[in-house]
Amino acid sequence: MKEYKVISKSIGFRNPTQKLEDHLNQYAREGWQVIHINTSMTTIVFEREKNR
Repeated sequence: MKEYKVISKSIGFRNPTQKLEDHLNQYAREGWQVIHINTSMTTIVFEREKNR
């Protein structure tokens, strides 16, 4: 079974690419995989196996 996480992030104007990368890497370390990023990059949907 899968579980999902939806986050809304305000990345800001200072170094937005680095901040986004940091957020994605942090969730990846927790076992989350990105399945969708909306075009304005304010909402990101992650998924992972629930019983890992």
